[in-house]
Amino acid sequence: MPSGAPELISPRSSRVSAARRLAKRNFRGKERLFLAEGPQAVREAAGHQDTLVELFATLDAAERYADIIGEARAAGARVHLAGEQVIADISTTVTPQGLVGVCRFIDTPFEEILAARPKLVAVLAHVRDPGNAGTVLRCADAAGAEAVVLTDASVDLYNPKAVRASVGSLFHLPVAVGVPVERAVAGLQDAGVRILAADGAGTDDLDDELDKGSMGGPTAWVFGNEAWGLPEETRALADAVVRVPIHGKAESLNLATAAAVCLYASARAQRASGGCRTVTES
Repeated sequence: MPSGAPELISPRSSRVSAARRLAKRNFRGKERLFLAEGPQAVREAAGHQDTLVELFATLDAAERYADIIGEARAAGARVHLAGEQVIADISTTVTPQGLVGVCRFIDTPFEEILAARPKLVAVLAHVRDPGNAGTVLRCADAAGAEAVVLTDASVDLYNPKAVRASVGSLFHLPVAVGVPVERAVAGLQDAGVRILAADGAGTDDLDDELDKGSMGGPTAWVFGNEAWGLPEETRALADAVVRVPIHGKAESLNLATAAAVCLYASARAQRASGGCRTVTES
């Protein structure tokens, strides 16, 4: 055991029991705490102000990721050394990586997102699969979006699968949760953001939108359910309903892939001449 390290925590500890309960949504909501598993997520949580509360680590992980342990302590988190079985009991993965953090909720009020006048936003409406939600959040982060909005009909942001699928991006950009889709669209439109609904049966083609030069302004993409897309009443709220063109023989694109294509198309258009972003010369 490393010098100065805490003693091995007991599997019967109340801290272990409390962490284990966070796998369930009702306990997460009650405590306003969630789990972040693995070195990448824990490192990001430690670097996000006042977020990481506790960290459970196996001895092997504490030695391998000594820098992360140091960052967790510097962030004020309680660090517990734990046996492999304790980590397995807390973790929601089949093959735990030896680090499980307990984090405070970090979602951002929707009004704060609007006040920041975002130029690129992903709105998840009726998205039910946590893996897809986390992956779209990661895509939005990679494309340079300023915010993500999860409507009240979408999956829990803090579902362990969603947190893992975001691969740390959850800690990089503001995310609003529980916003009714009508309010999300109206608020963004009032903030000068054009609303594009992504739908495979859309009347507008993404290539045509790019060719017309109509995507350089502030934009929010609305993405729907994995199986049935967006309902008609949601599509009707948008300024345009856009399909990603299928140039080959594929039947369709899955949600995360379509989201990546749409978000990067907007990011490129906004960085082009006349767009609302500035190109940085290298």
